[in-house]
Amino acid sequence: MTGDIQASQDSAATTAVNRNAMQFTVDGWDPAYGTSLELEDYLDESSAVVDVNVELPADRWQPLDPDADCLAPAALLFVDGVRRIEARVWINENPDINGQASEASAALCASYAAGVVCCCGQQAHLVLADIRRGLFTVAPHASGIITWAGNYGARHVAGKAASTPLMVRLSQALQRHLAEVEVATAVEARAAVYEHGVPADGDLLVVDGPLRGRQHLPRALGYIKSHRSTYLPSELNALVAALLPGQRTPVFLMGTSWDRHSWYLRLPGTPGAPWAGVVRIECSADLPVSEVTRLAAVSQKCLGRFASAAYKDARAPQNLYPIAGLERELGRRLGDPRLLYRALRVAARTNGSKAAAI
Repeated sequence: MTGDIQASQDSAATTAVNRNAMQFTVDGWDPAYGTSLELEDYLDESSAVVDVNVELPADRWQPLDPDADCLAPAALLFVDGVRRIEARVWINENPDINGQASEASAALCASYAAGVVCCCGQQAHLVLADIRRGLFTVAPHASGIITWAGNYGARHVAGKAASTPLMVRLSQALQRHLAEVEVATAVEARAAVYEHGVPADGDLLVVDGPLRGRQHLPRALGYIKSHRSTYLPSELNALVAALLPGQRTPVFLMGTSWDRHSWYLRLPGTPGAPWAGVVRIECSADLPVSEVTRLAAVSQKCLGRFASAAYKDARAPQNLYPIAGLERELGRRLGDPRLLYRALRVAARTNGSKAAAI
């Protein structure tokens, strides 16, 4: 019976695939392990230019306690996005009369989503979630892939001759599209909460990850959980390890390929390594210092209450509860990766059969 049901599904799938019979094949390796073709990893190296004298002169730096007079916003909006590569595919190019390709280019089939959780009063609720799928490719003739489990619209990435490895460019394009969806979702969610009684200018947007590309959003913070670089001079960097729960460093201005204000904050949690529970917060470089220090004080006032516990989250306390819950919900809405992968394999076989028959 199970085989009959599966055969029926596969048969039905043949009527729901691309009409233009674009030929492609699906790489047999699990996307989590990369691709069967070894492709070089690529990491940008950047050196930040830092001005530590924004809030306090460098010789007066000290841990800053929370401001008791700071007012919390009426609503905290937590923004996050998730992405998942469903399959690496090879798009056939220059096929001969028998449908055999003389060349193939690698591409990514990916699902990605952005959402917003609103924490207001004593409750948290999902405001908005936007789920999308895409085929990221440099092949100019590529069209979207239609399957019975989801459709992957073509997202063309420029330039085959670029020096950056292909898979890195495709992944970067996916990340850019995800960031665009996050911005659109945040703007739409903000409008929605205003309709439910949150006063204008009464919210604070907390974006999981760097604020780059979103620094134009008003009252927005970037929330960075992990640390891959140190930005402060060694004598000031030691101050970070000395922070007590709830304390922060003074604000500093940093610039790489873009400028932003930033500060370190230690969340409440079990004592551990010197930087345990430390997060870095960002806001726009265009804000006046008075507004930047106000936002820094608000981050001390609000974020600690959402710090996760180690028995609930392996990334505790940095992975805040609203963000963790949003990640789980968005991941669930992406769908079952096994079904999506199978659907892509069926579509690839069907399109190949169509091309051979032409």
